[in-house]
Amino acid sequence: MEITTREDIEAPLDRVFAEATDFDHLERQVMRRGIEVRRSGGGSGPAEGMGWQTVFRFRGKPREADITLTEYDPPHTMVYRTLSGGLEALTRIDFVALSRSRTRVGMKVELAPKTLSARLLVQSLKLARGNIEKRFKVRMAEYAKDLEDRLKRGA
Repeated sequence: MEITTREDIEAPLDRVFAEATDFDHLERQVMRRGIEVRRSGGGSGPAEGMGWQTVFRFRGKPREADITLTEYDPPHTMVYRTLSGGLEALTRIDFVALSRSRTRVGMKVELAPKTLSARLLVQSLKLARGNIEKRFKVRMAEYAKDLEDRLKRGA
């Protein structure tokens, strides 16, 4: 199953990419939503191989996910591989400069079930695909607006 979306942000490519790779800020945002996050691998800055172990609740049960930054090509691309139970997700985020002050951020998430229970989960997600895509697009738009606002305040 694949879900894609894209948003345009009124800010230069390098500043958008810098905000999107501010992992300290992103970790704080995730923790505010009740998700436990622990960083692993990588040095002081973003690099391929850095990762996170997370614990969260989904459908009333505690779940764990291991997230690894598998491709890091500043300021154009980041690819994350997430493993949670029998489900593998590849998330690709592309950054394209539309002009000196406008950037397009595209995100594609591919879900690949590895176990029977993960196949059942993905099948139920496929049945609700329209609703999931709509929520995904709304969340991406909210993130883009928040990022744009942060960049305007910091300018």
